[in-house]
Amino acid sequence: MELLKGSLIHSKLDDFFATMLSEIYWSEKNLINVLTTMANAASETELQEAFNAHRSETETHIQRLEQVFTLLGIAAEPVPSIGLQGLFDEGWQVIDETEEGSAQRDVALIIAAQKVEHYEMSCYGSLVTLARTLGQKEVADLLAQTLLEEKETDAKLTIIAESHINEEASQEPAESGL
Repeated sequence: MELLKGSLIHSKLDDFFATMLSEIYWSEKNLINVLTTMANAASETELQEAFNAHRSETETHIQRLEQVFTLLGIAAEPVPSIGLQGLFDEGWQVIDETEEGSAQRDVALIIAAQKVEHYEMSCYGSLVTLARTLGQKEVADLLAQTLLEEKETDAKLTIIAESHINEEASQEPAESGL
């Protein structure tokens, strides 16, 4: 990994920070497709709109990360994140295992999306702290903007779930024999 701009010495923390940035970059780039699929699988218009809005916001996150890479003087190279790949896979599984058009599917999609949001919030929170530790204030400020947006998305999904979708799912009868 190249020496980060502004770093006095090349440290293991510099390398780790750059790797974490590359992993979240990969995750954001792949999340675009995941959110498209989730929006198409959701039955509630409000949930579809939330997934579509977050997809648009994710495009901004990608651009912001590319700005971070530029500020640091390192190449923007996506590195697969095993953790988020697992959460993405869980999202596909939710779609496969729930009935199309059901409130249960919408609940499951919200939970799958919130798992991704919580993972991203953890990553961005850590990245903000590491950027500050490494003396990268401008980078920390950019990453903090994304962290705030991830928190807002998580809160929005909770509001959607609690407004009516969870209640609707609780009223759907289970299939006989289960």
